[in-house]
Amino acid sequence: MTPLARDGWQVFPAEPAVANWVARAAPAARRAVADPANAGWLRCGGTWFAGVDVLPNDAAGAVDGSGPLAGRAVAAALAAAGLRRTEWHRGQVSVVHPGYPRPMPGEGEAAFRYRRDRDAAHLDGLLPVGEARRRMLKEPHAFILGLPLTQADAGAAPLAVYEGSHRLLRAALGAVLKGRAPGDWADTDLTGAYHAVRREVFATCRRVTLQPAPGQALLIHRLALHGIAPWEEGARADAEGRMIAYFRPVFPPERTADWLWRD
Repeated sequence: MTPLARDGWQVFPAEPAVANWVARAAPAARRAVADPANAGWLRCGGTWFAGVDVLPNDAAGAVDGSGPLAGRAVAAALAAAGLRRTEWHRGQVSVVHPGYPRPMPGEGEAAFRYRRDRDAAHLDGLLPVGEARRRMLKEPHAFILGLPLTQADAGAAPLAVYEGSHRLLRAALGAVLKGRAPGDWADTDLTGAYHAVRREVFATCRRVTLQPAPGQALLIHRLALHGIAPWEEGARADAEGRMIAYFRPVFPPERTADWLWRD
């Protein structure tokens, strides 16, 4: 069993293929963050730039002549998902600054407490739908690949992962989805099961914080509960903040069942 399947996360040592990609991707990411067209991604009182789909990479993952995305983490991610290759979507550029988190306009007290005290921990792809914000599987991701673009201290808003949570999420959501055709999963309300299993995760799973350096790579299991930890007082990062590029390819429609049942 791989560390990803066992723990729900894995960090890979630095290697030239990733370091070379970062050398080209980081300047492109800085330009994307500074682009006024992307200003709407700045949240939490200016302490978090969510940056979804702002990295100008191509379908091979190349940015500004970097060459395709490659390395041990990419190979492990594709193997775990049972994919020979994938067309990479434009990457997310997530940037966090000192003071994170601060309340957002319209964010209720309970929502802010959850961000501050529980890392805003969530399951990617399970999106809030409608005015009632019912949770439904709209994006069945194959994996989550993170590539750090700046240096940051361990306390500079690291990624928080709840170890082993992917197994609890699989059991809880599987109890609802079992017997339903995968083509119907996107319209199935998972809210109750999701909220209940989150409470179980917080009570039973070890919270791990991850802060890899540029050249390293991290993988998060698609079913793992994860979020952003608060920026600790005195923690430092490069001038741009704690910046990570994330990729979350989705399974093709005929592989939707693998989102839940594949290890």
